[in-house]
Amino acid sequence: MGRVFLIVIDSVGIGGAPDADQFFNGDLPDTGANTVAHIAQNVGLNVPTLAQLGLGQAVTCASGIALPGFASSPSGAWGAATEVSKGKDTPSGHWELAGVPVPWDWHTFPKATPAFPAKVTEALCKAAGTEGILANCHASGTEVIADYGAEHLRSGWPICYTSVDSVLQIAAHEEAFGLDRLLKLCADVAPMLHEMKVGRVIARPFIGHEGAFERTAHRKDFAIAPPSNTICDYVHAAGRKVYAVGKIGDIFSMRGIDDLRKGRDRALMDHLFDLSGEAADGSFVFANLVEFDSEYGHRRDAAGYRDHLEWFDGRLADLIGTLRSDDMLIVTADHGNDPTWSGTDHTRERVPVLVHGIGARELGLLAFTDVAASIADYLNVPYAGEGKSFL
Repeated sequence: MGRVFLIVIDSVGIGGAPDADQFFNGDLPDTGANTVAHIAQNVGLNVPTLAQLGLGQAVTCASGIALPGFASSPSGAWGAATEVSKGKDTPSGHWELAGVPVPWDWHTFPKATPAFPAKVTEALCKAAGTEGILANCHASGTEVIADYGAEHLRSGWPICYTSVDSVLQIAAHEEAFGLDRLLKLCADVAPMLHEMKVGRVIARPFIGHEGAFERTAHRKDFAIAPPSNTICDYVHAAGRKVYAVGKIGDIFSMRGIDDLRKGRDRALMDHLFDLSGEAADGSFVFANLVEFDSEYGHRRDAAGYRDHLEWFDGRLADLIGTLRSDDMLIVTADHGNDPTWSGTDHTRERVPVLVHGIGARELGLLAFTDVAASIADYLNVPYAGEGKSFL
């Protein structure tokens, strides 16, 4: 019995979202944002494995942009998926890929200082055991640590910030503040934030000293639970094994997940190689690679983003070589984060759906939820979620 490997390369959008004019980076709407095309056009992009799966055709399908030098006759199945959830964030994209569009409007915080209402600030101070918090504004994660890290070390107050996404992020020094204390702080305030329909409280630990602060791999997302069953629940209920790689366990609150593998992207790819040999027949491997987004998209580093895509492309070629003949591999994304765009936030885009293991063909324009329906179809498990199989 075949297996399914679903890899979400976080933020690798391909433009063309029909409602991009309703989503903004500052005062600029996301209309015209295109993560893959703009990287290729501005700094070049050599990804032969993704191209052979149909990435170039997916970009054209999504946005009408042709990418010179990409494979003209892909060996994979390719399409472009459109999101309906009213967000351009991690939970919205992943839940919808898993068959559950978000049924509510996420709560976001105003772009003002302070950004958080008094009741949230009071809860943060009480949980942290401090007289105040630092930042309390919209900020880039790396910049806010550089700006407030030294004051954090002097005062002991946590650094609390947000973005246009439905999120509250808390940064603290792993040694001076304590990693366990930071994780407990996030866990203690998360229920209140989730009740407000804030999607995630994220622990952002860092180390180092003034002028040389560095985030660590111990990030943890405390995400609101999906409102109904996802593809993980359906596969698990059918008695199959579900493996989560990366922050998938956090995003889905470990529901329907049997085995969790964590780390940074290079370690996560190693986990996928291990699972290509270890994963049980009929199982589902669900992975998220996040450094595209966190290290390069938000920092608007087009060259770094390109380099990471090219690294992934080489590893993907090797991974495909380890798969069984009856395995299906899907490579997709959850939203965009165009490094050439204005601001530092995500961009509202369609995403590629590139499939190895079902032959070469055009899938065309898809819904995010079609990914979940197709996984259920391939694994032959009962499924009552949204979407239509493309098989």
